[in-house]
Amino acid sequence: MAADLLVADRLTRRFADRVAVRDLSLSVASGEIVALLGPNGAGKTTTMRMLAGLVLPTAGRITINRVEVTGATAGAARRAIGLLTEAPGLWERLTVRANLLTYARLQGLADPGGAVERVLEQVDLADRAHDLAGKLSKGLKQRAALARALVHQPPVLLLDEPTSGLDPASARHVRDLIAGFRQDGRAVLVSTHNLGEAEALADRIAILKTELLALDSPPALRGAGEGATVSITFEDGTTQAVAVTDLADVPAIVERLVHEGRRIISVVPQRRSLEDVYLQLVGAEP
Repeated sequence: MAADLLVADRLTRRFADRVAVRDLSLSVASGEIVALLGPNGAGKTTTMRMLAGLVLPTAGRITINRVEVTGATAGAARRAIGLLTEAPGLWERLTVRANLLTYARLQGLADPGGAVERVLEQVDLADRAHDLAGKLSKGLKQRAALARALVHQPPVLLLDEPTSGLDPASARHVRDLIAGFRQDGRAVLVSTHNLGEAEALADRIAILKTELLALDSPPALRGAGEGATVSITFEDGTTQAVAVTDLADVPAIVERLVHEGRRIISVVPQRRSLEDVYLQLVGAEP
């Protein structure tokens, strides 16, 4: 079993009289991608900032790369993390390579130049190394920021809204890069409000609205919740949707309809979408 490289244990964060995150526990293993999904104001960014060491939790514990984060271990924990914020935060008057080289030196790498060349190849930006960061498209800026998060080869990646505002092609490129981190054995936590992205990218999805509402694989989440619906098609061409509390009740329903003289052509369970489950958990309000 892969080791958990990121563990949050009952994290809580209060701001004055407002609780942003309450009693949150989750883990991310080596080679696993977990998506943190929730509406605006759900506490996703606050969670990311706590895990990155930018905001102290009011209560709870954090373990990074198998070491509990304390005052004495905070520096080592930060070096084990690669952080991508929603805004790229590049020095726009420097080239891509100069941005990465500066950050690599700040990380104290023994061979900063070599590290930069490797990460430029990794994110497919070698041909843009000498471009000014301020002249890049938003998609290329995001890839450069991802390169910065990777330059010191951290075992844990925290990616906050990595495709926010990107065009479809750029978003797809970034998602493909993130998916590749599984093979590197990294633990990746991705914050997003994009249901499709979470479903396509993540091994497990954590649904957050101040508290953790659900944490499971996309197929398991789609199968969760109250009841189910089956679509019954009759010989006369009509179709009826029947709500059931358990799919095990379906044979009895079919038997009753047959006794009533109905001729049934097919009985098909209707698959719940992740959106259905999400809205059931967080509510449909914008």
